[in-house]
Amino acid sequence: MEYHYYFRLLIFVFSLVFLIDSSSSQMPGFVSLDCGGDDSFTDDIGIMWSPDTLAYGETTSIAVAKETMRQYKTLRHFPADSRKYCYTLNVTSRTRYLIRATFLYGNFDNNNVYPTFDIFLGATHWSNIVITSADRIETRELIFLATTSTISVCLSDATTGSPFISTLELRPFNGSTYYTDYEDNYYLSVSARINFGADSDAPVRYPDDPFDRLWQSDSLKKANYLVGVAAGTEKVSTKMPIDTNMDGGPPEKVMQTAVVGTRGSLTYRLNLDGFPGSGWALAYFAEIEDLKLGESRKFRLVLPGNPDISKAIVNIEENADAKYRLYEAGFVNLSLPFLLYFQFVKTGDSSRGPLLNAMEINKYLKKNEGSIDGPIVANVVSRYSSDWALEGGDPCQPVPWSWVNCSSDPRPKIVSIMLSCKNLTGNIPSDLTKLSGLVEVWLDGNSLTGSIPDFTGCVNLQIIHLENNQLTGGLPSSLTNLPNLKELYVQNNMLSGKVPKGLLNKKMVLNYTGNVDLHEGSSSGNHMSIIIGASIGAAVLLVSTIVSCLCFPKLSQRNRDKGASESQAPTETGHCFALSDIEVATKKFEKKIGSGGFGDVYYGKLKDDIEIAVKVLASNSNQGKREFSNEVTLLSRIHHRNLVQLLGYCQEDGKSMLIYEFMHNGTLKEHLYGPLTQGRSINWIKRLEIAEDSAKGIEYLHTGCTPAIIHRDLKTSNILLDKQMRAKVSDFGFSKVSVDGESHVSSVVRGTVGYLDPEYYNSQQLTDKSDIYSFGIILLELISGQEAISCDSFGLNCRNIVQWAKQHIESGDIHSIVDPALHNEYNIQSMWKIAEKALMCVQPHGYMRPSISEVLKEVQDAILIETEATIVRECNSDLGNFDGLVCVPR
Repeated sequence: MEYHYYFRLLIFVFSLVFLIDSSSSQMPGFVSLDCGGDDSFTDDIGIMWSPDTLAYGETTSIAVAKETMRQYKTLRHFPADSRKYCYTLNVTSRTRYLIRATFLYGNFDNNNVYPTFDIFLGATHWSNIVITSADRIETRELIFLATTSTISVCLSDATTGSPFISTLELRPFNGSTYYTDYEDNYYLSVSARINFGADSDAPVRYPDDPFDRLWQSDSLKKANYLVGVAAGTEKVSTKMPIDTNMDGGPPEKVMQTAVVGTRGSLTYRLNLDGFPGSGWALAYFAEIEDLKLGESRKFRLVLPGNPDISKAIVNIEENADAKYRLYEAGFVNLSLPFLLYFQFVKTGDSSRGPLLNAMEINKYLKKNEGSIDGPIVANVVSRYSSDWALEGGDPCQPVPWSWVNCSSDPRPKIVSIMLSCKNLTGNIPSDLTKLSGLVEVWLDGNSLTGSIPDFTGCVNLQIIHLENNQLTGGLPSSLTNLPNLKELYVQNNMLSGKVPKGLLNKKMVLNYTGNVDLHEGSSSGNHMSIIIGASIGAAVLLVSTIVSCLCFPKLSQRNRDKGASESQAPTETGHCFALSDIEVATKKFEKKIGSGGFGDVYYGKLKDDIEIAVKVLASNSNQGKREFSNEVTLLSRIHHRNLVQLLGYCQEDGKSMLIYEFMHNGTLKEHLYGPLTQGRSINWIKRLEIAEDSAKGIEYLHTGCTPAIIHRDLKTSNILLDKQMRAKVSDFGFSKVSVDGESHVSSVVRGTVGYLDPEYYNSQQLTDKSDIYSFGIILLELISGQEAISCDSFGLNCRNIVQWAKQHIESGDIHSIVDPALHNEYNIQSMWKIAEKALMCVQPHGYMRPSISEVLKEVQDAILIETEATIVRECNSDLGNFDGLVCVPR
């Protein structure tokens, strides 16, 4: 790779059923929408804000103590349903833009449930919005080249809570600013834009930056995720003017500050949102210190795993041709991880340490071209101003409009148009005949006029509903050329002439009654035409209209099945085994394979060679009987591949036993710090897969059962592993059924020390977030190989794993908690991802913790990171010096 000079890009557009004119009274070319606001205003830095007058969603005022900017006093939120909600913005084609969306929750719904949802630019998935704090602003920026006159920014796919938005901003760039060779196929998703050596925590933006980019201060470590700053790093600044020598460079104020590595190096760790993947990174330098005669400042960039990068030497004054002049260096195509370590190190012949003023890192985000029929149907909706025509975004992706159905192809086609009773007037839009994938068209119950167009191009068309309109002219003979036509309804119009012979001879349903001047001609074959006599009169017209407008409309909706695909066929009750059968199967309880608070567990094999585990109740105490009854009752009605299967029970001669499927590889606890760890510790990717399996089982309990079930005793000894080392959750003796309509269940505290949710312990109010706390402990155990509570592993004093791990993770020292048995054979990005999610799970209050579905997604992302890291390395090594984009498996 070699250093390059250009770049800066990013923008995105947010759509929600309304067209907003970018020529409004903003700064030149700026669009600044105060979502949920009532009127226009100009803020303290001179940016003019306008309300987002939308037809959809609800507006709400919020109050966040530390937030004083007016645009964050309100927001707009939308239903948590299967639809998408879009803003449509006017743009100038072939112009590059920055689009910025911000989100400040402020507990607007009084639920203290942090929302999770997705944001899209058209059909392209822009980002997953995960709210983790009620008073922190989440910001997403995208740079794009406009190829049409409008763009749409859409919210959809609410996993938790309701989608919402606080502000939406559009900023145009000049000329070739942020030009890339790949911009026709990729957007630039802004991951980092850092002002090093900043003199305050406030970002540098407009009017210092004419494009209103946000240059975040490097002192805001939580904002930029910068940690591990090298010793000897000092801030320097100047009041001298800086020649940025280009329109799109950083603002002068950013270049007047810098950091210097006085001990010879600058080292940072930076979390890159959206990575791993292919991106471009640009560093900005200006010599702002006075070098004495004979002094020099030369240094190299060092990226772990990229030895070729360190070959180039940066000499700022020499490269910039002058002091106080901008020099930019970087890579236009670079494979970057989620967790980036970067270092600038002075050369042996340099007298001064490295200097860095600013940095930008953007990820290449692959564009989704959307449905093939998007431009066609856009012409149709442009004729109307009703709500159905203003849904915005792509007609098929990420979810279809309410009145269309689409195929499941990678680039879907529209297969159904459902516009019954929508008050349509004028001619039938001729563009509909260009939808080559159309199977059904429902235009009945409107006031359409003119003739029926030629649908010959729609060779897949099977069903046409045009009844109860005011159509004139003849019934086109071209309809006979539709090979798949099965149903044609044109009754109650003003059609005239003769019904084409080809239609009468087709084996199809044909209804053309109620057209006084339309007559049946002679036919030579059998047909199935529905011909309702005129004597039925006005009653037929009335009934057909009611049926058309009330019965026919169909709304498309995506299947949101969360548990069915993972579930097994349920049984009504557990099988009751005879004691004699159990004694034979276990050889009179010869082989004990475990024990616990419930009692001992024995190995057995039934007559059909099914291997079983028999859990024997230790005593007939009331508590033990309750646990026994609870487990039989629950496990008889819940069935999932990641829950240990209850085969039956036995109650005979005063003994109570539970019979389970046998899990050949024991418990997760035994593999992490038990006897099974010696010589064969499970690797990191397998630990992630175990976490994924366990989370799927818990997700089924929380969201797939009605009513939901709270496990109440999640721990590594209750996660069992089968022959293939796939995990299943077990032991439901303490589990509790959630009370319908109540988020809290009053409950006598049960659980295991070290895994027990402290909020549940103090309040005795049980929620599903108590399971999340326990699962967070399990994640920390998977990372560290340490027990939840230990008096040996943590030094002189007994300590909880949460206290120990949190101290190291928050200081950026994750290596100190990683299990040495992993032998550094893991990807650091995936390790950080799980560590940070684990800390969110063990937050002190339940409302601060994520749902199990959110945790599952993060675990799956970490698995993908592990897999992609290997693929990218192998793929890039095969590409050699190829100049195209580096391999990105996603």
